[in-house]
Amino acid sequence: MADSLDRVLKAIKPLDSSAMAMAQQHQDSLTKPHGSLGRLEELSIQIAGIRGEAIPKLERKAIITMAADHGVVAEGVSLYPQEVTRQMVLNFLKGGAAINVLANHIGARVIVVDMGVIGGFQPLPELLCKMIDSGTKDMAQGPAMIHQQAIDALEAGIEVVKAEVNKGLDIIGTGDMGIGNTTASSAIFAAISGQPAERVTGRGTGIDDKQLAHKVEVIERVLSINKPNPKDPIDVLAKVGGFEIGGLAGVILAGAAQRIPVVIDGFISGAAALIATNLSPQVKDYLIAAHVSAEAGHELLLDFLGLKPLLNLNMRLGEGSGAALGILLAEAAVRILGQMATFAEAGVSEAKPQQNK
Repeated sequence: MADSLDRVLKAIKPLDSSAMAMAQQHQDSLTKPHGSLGRLEELSIQIAGIRGEAIPKLERKAIITMAADHGVVAEGVSLYPQEVTRQMVLNFLKGGAAINVLANHIGARVIVVDMGVIGGFQPLPELLCKMIDSGTKDMAQGPAMIHQQAIDALEAGIEVVKAEVNKGLDIIGTGDMGIGNTTASSAIFAAISGQPAERVTGRGTGIDDKQLAHKVEVIERVLSINKPNPKDPIDVLAKVGGFEIGGLAGVILAGAAQRIPVVIDGFISGAAALIATNLSPQVKDYLIAAHVSAEAGHELLLDFLGLKPLLNLNMRLGEGSGAALGILLAEAAVRILGQMATFAEAGVSEAKPQQNK
């Protein structure tokens, strides 16, 4: 394992229980019945433990959207042509995509990263180039990438977070772009969980029943040919993953090492979280699942990870769109904790314990 990845894994520590206890005590003193804000209260306590602060602030927000192409598209698993990956990256850079609108709405910066888009790009100040290769290989014919490329993808994600931390970063959202990446994500989930491909494979960009059956058959073939080791997440990533999935796994690991909450988007971010949590189980405590997507397998994946989604809006876009909404709720949760009046401050009577007669 590369030195920088090893250092990040060693830097991931448990949540700060003292900060969580103080946050809970303060939460219970606010002018409301205990627990009446439900998940928002739970979220504020989790974020306090992540940040190591009894009353944290989430003012500096970023959504890291990683893009790469997938050789398995040659097997006819997607409704859209491969060049859409490149076209959508340019749309991100022009500010015309859903993620741009939602990020602007919540006051987050969008970091667009080329992890392996076919053809690459001319140098652009708004685009981070971390290209591993011009797309993965067709994993229905052999491994998607070599082992070293999987490590390189993880480390690229780590490098992106380190650079953003230097600019100021309190919370991270993950996003993706890559035609064919639901196929890779389904293969990753099936490999690690042991679930059958048919159960964890969805329609992606909107394929019909016949195309879905073909996609399932391709994933079954991918798993049979490559035989990824479910106990070795880097082997799984190398054999059936994608460069953007590896990059996002690195983002998640680096976020946890830096004590930054990571709001994961949909199915592709979930696949990255599977890789990350298998490298470091402690990472799970740093994750916030923004939503459960309409993609078949995502709910199963979140259950497998032990994560409770904040929203169910029947979304399946990717890009980090769901993560943006999750960040909005996370910020609301900590603002309530930090800005709401206590019973003592407001001069409001607290509930009295019931007396046994």
